[in-house]
Order: sequence, then structure tokens, then C-alpha cells
Amino acid sequence: MGSLLQILQSIILLGSLQGIISGCLLYFAKPRSRNLRLLAVLIWLFALASLNIYLNYTGFYYANTTMAIIHAIIPMVIIMPVGPLLFFYIQSSLDANFTLTPKQRIHFLPVIIDLIPSFVVIVYFMGVACGIFSHDPKPWNAFIDNYNVYSDIPRWMSITCYLALSASYLAGLKNKEVAQSVNYKQMQAVTRIFLVFQIIWLAYLIPYIIPAYTDLMLGIFSWYPVYILMAFIMYWLGIKGYISHLHSLASSKKAGTVASLSPGIIQEAALLLQRSMEEDKMYLHPDLNLHEMAQHTGLPQKTISAVLNQHIGKSFTEFVNQYRVELLKEKLQQPAMSNFTIAAIAMECGFNSKATFQRIFKEFTGSSPSEYRKSLTDKEK
Repeated sequence: MGSLLQILQSIILLGSLQGIISGCLLYFAKPRSRNLRLLAVLIWLFALASLNIYLNYTGFYYANTTMAIIHAIIPMVIIMPVGPLLFFYIQSSLDANFTLTPKQRIHFLPVIIDLIPSFVVIVYFMGVACGIFSHDPKPWNAFIDNYNVYSDIPRWMSITCYLALSASYLAGLKNKEVAQSVNYKQMQAVTRIFLVFQIIWLAYLIPYIIPAYTDLMLGIFSWYPVYILMAFIMYWLGIKGYISHLHSLASSKKAGTVASLSPGIIQEAALLLQRSMEEDKMYLHPDLNLHEMAQHTGLPQKTISAVLNQHIGKSFTEFVNQYRVELLKEKLQQPAMSNFTIAAIAMECGFNSKATFQRIFKEFTGSSPSEYRKSLTDKEK
């Protein structure tokens, strides 16, 4: 049992250290970006709470009186800002014009809930020093212990509310062009991971806040269920955040290619690409690639890639597949196609494999081809 606890504590410690390091990498990454700084602070708060629980487990805070006093005064568990940071991180990742206004900073005021225990300790020491309070700290410790139990309720509610706001924000972008971006899908993954975290925390929180079960919960599970998951979230957020930063740097380099093209060339190339799809229906070629498109349009491959990536905002594959998906949707609505299998119709639209067209169709529409066809049938009824 002792070795298992050491392993769990090591995971928490490594998670907190990784959170501190990845937070620094994200916060001070060049060029500076608002979404990375918001993510860095969010990770730091998780890392700080994880480090606090590890130091508690190892008895570090109780090695001497000085350390115990420092621990009581300095707040280590600051969770109330996590919800707003999550919400603003998602917005800033998908909206290049996002700014954190003074009005939005009001969202961080509930942090006072996290600071009350430290404030109580400071009041106690000042009162003792001035001769107002007795030296007996037991009533104060009892208040802080009870407060720490029930303060988890507004913390959980805060993150849950902002998680709901984040999901609503993403749902509002579903029909917009940004919904096809890698960033959008990553933000969806972030909300799902935090949803799992909230569910597990709630399953732990309900018995924890009931006085009859509080000590029982701590005796059986301690804080491991919450903090082990928190460690993995820090790992995931840090790695994903830094990879996204590297991708954005690569995109910036590609942007230099477009910058070297005149507006006239960009407009002409965009029109040629659009015409090759809408009039020449090049997307019906199952093996269409960048080289074939370059030969058809007479445009250099680098120009096609640059215009698509930076001017139109799509990769070559996304650009072609959007036409295939639209044609497939159109054919599925035709009564004459009701006797054909979806796979057969998809092959007519330029797709070359069943697995590919099903995955791509769901990426663009949010539903599988069979679900889409069924929804059309239900509407007719």
C-alpha cells in the first residue's frame, strides 16, 4: 500500500512540475499570444494546487512552525479563476480579435472565495499580536477546516457554469467557417476533458461535503481521484498547447508566401481554383492531388497551397472534400437516389473509399451519412 501511495504522490508531483514548466513555455513563448498566456495561467493554478496537496502528503508544511505559518498565510489552492480562464482561452483561440476588457476582468473577482482562509489567518495573527484574541487557534482552525470543505461547492459550480458557456460558444460557431479548423476541434476536446473532470469531481464532492462521510471519504480516497486526473489534464493541456503554438508558427511562415504574392495574383488564383471545382468539377476525380490541380489550372503548386491555406483558409484536401460533401448531400436529397446505397452515391461524388467518405462527411456536417439520410426521411414524414 505504501508503494502505491508513493507512486500516486509521484504522479501528482511530476504533474505539478510539468505544469509549472509547460506554463512557463507557453506564457513566454514568442511571439506572445493572449490565448497561450491564459492557458499558461490556468495550468499554473492546477500545478499550484497539485504541489500544495503533495507537500501536505509528505508533511513538508509541518516540519516546523515557520513552514506551518507560511503555509497558512500563502494561498496555494486558487480555483475560482479556472472557469473564466477556460472560457476566455477558448474564445481567444478561435477569435484573433479577442481582447480581455476591464468588464470581463470582473469575472475573476470571485477569487476572494479562495483567499478567505489566508485572510482569516492574517486577522488571527494580527489580533493575537494586538492582544485582541487569545492564543488558542483551535476555533480558527475549525472554521478554516469547515470552510475548505464547503468552498469546493462554489468552485465546482463556477467551473461548470463556464464550461457550459464554453460549450454554448462553440455551438454558436458550428455553422461558421472556423468550425472546420483544427483549433475548433481542439477546443471541443478541451471542453470534453473538463466535463469528465467535473463529473468525477462531483461524484467525489457529494459525499465529501456531507459531515457524516467527510472523514470517511478522506480516509478511503483522500484527494487522489481529483488530483491524479488533474495531473493528466496538465500534461494534455501543456503538450497540446505547445504543439498548437508550433503549428501557428509554421502557418506564419506560410503566410510569408502569400505576402509575396500580389493581390491580383491571389484573386486570380482563387477564381481559377473555384472555377476548376464548380465548372470543371475536378473534385469528381477520386485521385485528385495538388500536382494534377496545378496542371489543370496552370498555377504553381506552391501558389495553390499558399492561396488555399492563407487566403481561403483551407488545406487542399479540405477544399476538395467540401465540394464532394455538398454534392453528396444534394444527391441524398434526391428521391431518385433513395434506391442506391450511400457508398455507391459517395463514389459518384469523387470519394474513393467507404471509410474516408464517412469520416469526412461527419467532420463537415456533424453527422454520419446514414444519420443525415434518416433526418431527411424524418422531415418528409
